[in-house]
Amino acid sequence: VARILKRGADAAAPGAPEIEPASKSEIAEPVAGMVGECPAMQEIRRRIAKVAPTASTVLILGESGTGKELVARALHQQSPRRDARFVTVNCAAIPEHRVESEIFGNEPTAAGGPRPGLVESADGGTLFLDEIGDLPPPSHARLLRLLQDGEVRSLGSDRVRHLDLRLIASSNHDLKQLVQDGRFRSDLYFR
Repeated sequence: VARILKRGADAAAPGAPEIEPASKSEIAEPVAGMVGECPAMQEIRRRIAKVAPTASTVLILGESGTGKELVARALHQQSPRRDARFVTVNCAAIPEHRVESEIFGNEPTAAGGPRPGLVESADGGTLFLDEIGDLPPPSHARLLRLLQDGEVRSLGSDRVRHLDLRLIASSNHDLKQLVQDGRFRSDLYFR
């Protein structure tokens, strides 16, 4: 079962990444595609219900096939942004040389007009970065700027756009180990 971690201003205490379990009296909404009534599934539903209404960035950790995207969709569907777009980016599926263009967009070139990135298409809604551990390190700084300031700049542009979106990320990698190995920025991990 995927673990839901919450970071940012709404976290319970600095340095305490995991949210406290919801009380048994809290009622969690059903989640499409998530079956089972075992205590672990009930706890996942309670955590979704507790985190969904917040604006916090969320990190979902778990092995492949554990339902991380289902959890991300449930967080979006139970959030105040439910009527806006839910944009999924599979970080592992984008070729490394195209990541920044796909995610952040690009300005007009001789070959064609401007192309907004997936980040921009999530403005007002939720951006789900699936398998963020596979995001190439050169993209970490741009993503960090988006998280810290809500700012994004397309490749080849000097114009900064301000976006309002919620970021949910998932990984089947041990991100703490990737940070220790120097393959994932620690400031991005803690953001």
